[in-house]
Amino acid sequence: MKVVDFLKQKRETLAQHPFEFKDWLSPSIRDYWIEFLSMANNSQLASWVKEQKMASNGEVIPEPAPIQLHPEAAKIVDQLTATLGEEIHVGDWLTVDQSRINRFADVTEDHQWIHTDPERSATESPFKTTIAHGFLTLSLLSVLTDSVDPDNTKFPTAKMTVNYGLNQVRFPYPVKEGNRVRARTKIQSVTPIKRGLEIVQEISVEIEGCRRPGCVAESVIRLYF
Repeated sequence: MKVVDFLKQKRETLAQHPFEFKDWLSPSIRDYWIEFLSMANNSQLASWVKEQKMASNGEVIPEPAPIQLHPEAAKIVDQLTATLGEEIHVGDWLTVDQSRINRFADVTEDHQWIHTDPERSATESPFKTTIAHGFLTLSLLSVLTDSVDPDNTKFPTAKMTVNYGLNQVRFPYPVKEGNRVRARTKIQSVTPIKRGLEIVQEISVEIEGCRRPGCVAESVIRLYF
């Protein structure tokens, strides 16, 4: 089937599910596709279309009323905007020992030998020791970024902080049993939302003595006031 015919058949599906198209692409092509969309969204034409908000019948849709920020939210916007792209937090070291790995394996029922069998890993694993589950490393982000310390909240003026999700996660290098890890955080963006703020952070999990990080994640949190 020709590509044109395929797209014609999928036209209605694409219209209803705009994010589905990228899911059909290979990872390498998907990266080009995302870059293309980013360039298109930042083009002068796209900016004009966004400004005009043209309806299908040609009428101009009026701009929505601006979000009224809570005074404490406005202070956080000013504070974080001044640090965009800069490293704003380096956490304390945390040791990932076999006991922690085993407990995570019990909770998730993932007892693959590369995580839980030190003897076999010493002879068969290329790392010569057990390694932490990637999702274990990811699950440590809250404690590594001091987000679960009730006596030291990062945004004390917010009524509620919500983990809204992750835009992207990678595990460049495994965390070996006994490694110490810590998190380094950068603010990527701060966006006003209804009754609060959406903050995107880049969190990199540093492995002591290792050039490559154990995890790099783009975390999204929401603050409500």
